[in-house]
Amino acid sequence: MADGWYHVTARGNERRAIFRDDRDRAHFVELLGELTERFGVRVHAYVLMDNHYHLLVSTPRGNLSAAMQWLGVSYSVWFNRRHGRAGHLFQGRFNAVVLEGGAAVLEVSRYLHLNPVRLERLGLDKAKQRAARAGRKTTEDRRLIEQRLAVLREYRWSSYRAYAGWARGPAWLDAAAVLAQWPEGGQRKQSAYREHVEHAVREGLPRSPWERLEAGMVLGGREFVDRVRARLRGNRREQTELRRLEGRAGFADVVAAVEKVKGEKWESFRDRHGDWGRDLVMYLVRRRCGIKLAELGKALGGLDYATVSAAVKRFGERLRQDRALAGVVKRVEVEMLNPKM
Repeated sequence: MADGWYHVTARGNERRAIFRDDRDRAHFVELLGELTERFGVRVHAYVLMDNHYHLLVSTPRGNLSAAMQWLGVSYSVWFNRRHGRAGHLFQGRFNAVVLEGGAAVLEVSRYLHLNPVRLERLGLDKAKQRAARAGRKTTEDRRLIEQRLAVLREYRWSSYRAYAGWARGPAWLDAAAVLAQWPEGGQRKQSAYREHVEHAVREGLPRSPWERLEAGMVLGGREFVDRVRARLRGNRREQTELRRLEGRAGFADVVAAVEKVKGEKWESFRDRHGDWGRDLVMYLVRRRCGIKLAELGKALGGLDYATVSAAVKRFGERLRQDRALAGVVKRVEVEMLNPKM
């Protein structure tokens, strides 16, 4: 959408590294600068992790899909040539979430910048966060907190150092537009933002903003979500653009793909307890379609939230042990669900 804000991410195929060394990372950052010139996309924040990246961008021209396709192809060709490899580098298309301005932009920028400290050794992995939210929080060790802050402040491949005032960012980085969302005025914005991010490092990370997504790809208040839907109803081109952002399959697409792999109709195995095909549908719909657990339970015939959550988790654990089943999942995801670039 023209003048839209987006959180964009892409992950390596089979969760493999897309950045093997600093030369890879430096080239990707160079491409981000070129992206702003070629497509007029404004890059507001970024972080590069070993097997994925996150971007916070806005699109004055409403051309996100074209811009991100160019970025993905350009980097993949360069990476494959440099490392003597062939084949897909990324796991399908990029993912994107439409953001409301103001609080949503600030929240997502913080989520993005905190990625380098979401580590088990720093006590901020997903399991530790779930335990803390369940009331099992322990007293934080001061040395551990200092380690977290050091990792955050010293991480080179993130825009946080520019936001916090520790370093100058690239000329194309537009941090001012994010800081402008901060309610306080004057010179206080930068220090207030820094405290906003580092408070989470000291006290434990907040819930992921993605838990509040609407339609799997919109983050904001009810009025904003309704405006996005109304805008898309009246603009066929933007409807197509938004659908392409995530490259998402729908529930019916996942079911059809699993039916093809199993050689059975959905109705024959949907209610079959313990059937891997039924669990595969739950796993893929949850992972690929942006459907909340409660909604997925309804689509599966009225299963409750806890049952669906447990089944998805159990299937994920099974995949780590069962290579044959993992191959089936890869075939469904890559060959049947992902749209062609």
